[in-house]
Amino acid sequence: MCGRYDLSESGRTLKIGDFELILTTSQPRYNICPTQKAPVVRRGPTGSCTLEELRWGLIPAWAKDTTSAAKCINARSETVAEKPMFRSAFRRRRCLVPADGYYEWQMAKPRKLPWRFTRLDRHPMLFAGLWESWRPPGQTDAPEIETFTILTRAPTPRIAEIHDRMPVILEPEAAAMWLDPSTTEAQLITLCAPSSQELLTMARVTLVGESPPRAPDQGELPL
Repeated sequence: MCGRYDLSESGRTLKIGDFELILTTSQPRYNICPTQKAPVVRRGPTGSCTLEELRWGLIPAWAKDTTSAAKCINARSETVAEKPMFRSAFRRRRCLVPADGYYEWQMAKPRKLPWRFTRLDRHPMLFAGLWESWRPPGQTDAPEIETFTILTRAPTPRIAEIHDRMPVILEPEAAAMWLDPSTTEAQLITLCAPSSQELLTMARVTLVGESPPRAPDQGELPL
């Protein structure tokens, strides 16, 4: 799963196909958590891209309440087209979630070990995401709550040593296809498949009271 990520640098350019969007954040976000608001990229009515803040943890439009949000921070790319929780958003409401890096925890004794994953080229990541709009049943005048989830897939062998899932990370052209309403379901599923064209890098996050990890603990990871 992807349960924590960060977005700390502002003013950079996100390239999405032929479109460019300036990534702006009101303040550095070093530990974005489920149920918090965070920037996502959506396709506007004219085909341009917009950057807006939505709440992390998807609430489908048919939900009776907001209790599903904390459980739906991720969607498995292998089943997202069939799951009632996600299939409508998968077909009609896709988004991109920019991030500088994401975190996973490795099961170890006496405590779990945190790792941070970033792109080797230090460019922002673009996670494949879905979004939904929800308001309480019967309350048509209530403000809408817009939420999102991040798609995950099977990890590469090296990442599998740390965790059994990783986010779906899209390159600029794939990101444009992900947002395009004309992209077919078969093409969308292909976009979520593993690629060997990019590298991630990983580094152990130092815990309070712990000496910095040794350099060999860091390495490059095929995406």
